[in-house]
Amino acid sequence: MRFRALVTTTIALATLVAATATPVQAKPVEPPKEPVAVGYGGAVATVDATATAVGLDVLRRGGNAVDAAVAAAAALGVTEPFSAGIGGGGFLVYYDAKTRRVHTIDGREAAPASMTETTFVDPATGQPYRFDEARISGLSVGVPGTLLTWRDALDRWGTRSLAQLLTPAARVAEDGFTVDETFAGQIAANQAAFGQFSSTSELYLPGGRPPAVGSTFRNPDLAETYRLIARRGTDVFYRGEVGRDLVATVQRPPLAERPTGSWPYPVRPASMTSADLAGYRARFPEPTRSEYRGLEVYGMSTPSSGGTAVGEALNILERFDLRSMTPAQAMHHYLEASALAFADRNRYVGDHTGQGVLRELLDDAYAAERACLVDASAALPKPVAPGVPDGAYGGCQAAPAADVRDDRKSTTNLTVADRWGNVVEYTLTIEATGGNGMVVPGRGFLLNNELTDFNFAPTQGSAADPNLPAPGKRPRSSMSPTIVLADGRPFLAVGTPGGATIITTVLQMLVNRIDLGMSLPEALAAPRASQRNGASTQAEPAFVAEYARGLPPGHAFSPTAEIGAATGIEFLAGGRLLAAAEPVRRGGGAAAVVGRWARP
Repeated sequence: MRFRALVTTTIALATLVAATATPVQAKPVEPPKEPVAVGYGGAVATVDATATAVGLDVLRRGGNAVDAAVAAAAALGVTEPFSAGIGGGGFLVYYDAKTRRVHTIDGREAAPASMTETTFVDPATGQPYRFDEARISGLSVGVPGTLLTWRDALDRWGTRSLAQLLTPAARVAEDGFTVDETFAGQIAANQAAFGQFSSTSELYLPGGRPPAVGSTFRNPDLAETYRLIARRGTDVFYRGEVGRDLVATVQRPPLAERPTGSWPYPVRPASMTSADLAGYRARFPEPTRSEYRGLEVYGMSTPSSGGTAVGEALNILERFDLRSMTPAQAMHHYLEASALAFADRNRYVGDHTGQGVLRELLDDAYAAERACLVDASAALPKPVAPGVPDGAYGGCQAAPAADVRDDRKSTTNLTVADRWGNVVEYTLTIEATGGNGMVVPGRGFLLNNELTDFNFAPTQGSAADPNLPAPGKRPRSSMSPTIVLADGRPFLAVGTPGGATIITTVLQMLVNRIDLGMSLPEALAAPRASQRNGASTQAEPAFVAEYARGLPPGHAFSPTAEIGAATGIEFLAGGRLLAAAEPVRRGGGAAAVVGRWARP
């Protein structure tokens, strides 16, 4: 049975890309990219048309949502290598239609045993390293969790083998895909860093410059790495030769003899070991859960702060009738709730935060205490102080001021539903766009810089900082894959990349859809702003143009071209599915359904 499925998957992929016998100069056949699709039988939404097509083919051939999600994620490791891949990690949220339960997998990268609280402090100065100085180094690399996330998800809920589901992505890597402006632009933005490493330059800077838009990009080393894992399993990565090459890259960065461009910092090695890789395990925490307007909202628990922060902000917003407000007034409350939730997130949430604290942060009584700070006539001065989630509710309370650093990250997201009603919302990453800049020589994948998600030095004054580095610890994340149920059945599944803006983007999409009456595609496309308890709110120009005049005084904005690149699925009446992706941001995404629905 598995062999037959492997053969049919391989044959099907030939319709997506050129066959191996095709001349090298031939262009690959690109699947269509449509941001919205309505139909039945299953749906996929990702940021990339090829990844969406790979996932959809799995659904059409009888695979379930987990199978399709793994296949699509593996393809994203090829076509979106600067955002995700087997050198990174992520969080997967799964709704099981049989049991009507939500499960999660924590595949977040872990610190090696050698890491300490002062790893990111320069011993020569006693000051924290600059972000890029820490990022482009071995110090920033966490033990990757992506492959074990795929393996464990398939073992628990899948119907196909990992070997079968890596095959399509391996073929895409071998036969190639067309370079678009986003792909070329991400290389150009990282050219100075990439140019310091022989392996990265060879792959992404042929002739010393990014590949031309419209050219065909191939990654034969990654194709062979996928095939090696397919043949021998994940142990070849965590206990075998791929892992040894990864560790060697961290310990001895592959510096170019003649770098392309200059880099202002020394490239520091680190002490990750084979034992660190062999000791890694994925985790299966209980999802966070909150209720909003009669709906159940499920998300990721620690080390992600996404589920807690989104849930707390929704609990605050539930104290207000947003539907009766003007859109600008509703956005004012959204921004204030975001700031309050971020104050608490920064103060209390990290990998080792106790369950008691997390429960208090999601308690309705605590939300009422925080909501009493919101003034409809003026914005709160930022940063706001965190609250005191001690169970002693009785009014607005305060604590020391919050950390407001901007941690500048990117990632990718996918959403899948199958014909049986199972749902996967999956956010995966290598942290910054381009990770730590190092391609593992001969293996074709970039390493993450996830450990720069730790706070480099204490941020909470005399109070304990929940996000300082420690051996084996997983850095705090903002990834917020979210599944919303109505009467115990799926209503929405949404997620997005964007670093710390992930939390606010997911929150804003939920407000747009549930409170402001937007359709899911409208909720994704609407202009965004991200208030993360900073003195100013990061905002797209269209948000300022649409809402700023109607906001009360006290809001200040800092412009940014775009925020996030979301995907989502809404579950409509009659078993229909509405899949949506970005129409424009990050080059636009791709949504598809197994069977199209046409209006009668």
